[in-house]
Amino acid sequence: MIDIIPAVLSKNYEDLKNKVALMRGIVPVVQIDFSDGIFTPNKTWPFDTGGIEDFNFRKILNEEEGMPFWEDLDFELDLMVSDSISNFDIYTKLSPKRIVFHLEAVGDKEEFKNFLEGMDVYIKDAIEIGLAINTTTPVEDIFPFINEVDFVQCMGIEKIGYQAQDFDERVLSQIKSLKDKFPDLVISVDGGVNFETAPALINAGVERLVVGSLILKSQDIRETIFELENLV
Repeated sequence: MIDIIPAVLSKNYEDLKNKVALMRGIVPVVQIDFSDGIFTPNKTWPFDTGGIEDFNFRKILNEEEGMPFWEDLDFELDLMVSDSISNFDIYTKLSPKRIVFHLEAVGDKEEFKNFLEGMDVYIKDAIEIGLAINTTTPVEDIFPFINEVDFVQCMGIEKIGYQAQDFDERVLSQIKSLKDKFPDLVISVDGGVNFETAPALINAGVERLVVGSLILKSQDIRETIFELENLV
């Protein structure tokens, strides 16, 4: 059975709460998209409402409250941001199950590799680290980092930071190249996932599908996720 991870892209905290609430009791993990308006043109919570000074964001950081419905769900943070390394400690305070860095956003690649290698052992034990790659980036660029991450997230769209974008078929060759070289590597695909594209992605070798608009626009979220989980 394929893992389905709903993706939530929210403008403000109330929007985040409302969307996350839809997933309670249906899936164990939800991906929260963080876009800062720098790495991607789009802005999401908390960057659209004050950044790290956003009222609700600060309350979570100060442990006055947790992420929405944290008792029922784990979170995967997709950091489509320019400050993923400099503010890494801040993001870990959101108590995520997973954090996804974007290769194109991390700056100097050697410094990034040193950052991954020097990451605190407690953090590595507590949080799965993923590395995302765009369809326009040569897949070989990610090879030097494979031993330092738990999984790779291939983007299924060219214009990241937005939902309901057209599927980019170049991701299929990326997946196959990664699986040929690293057969045990866990691969997620984020973007462009629907009932037409999912079978090809599964056949290419992905273990996880990150799904946004298809789920959020569904009339029956539970049934939609069930059907995706059981595609062959």
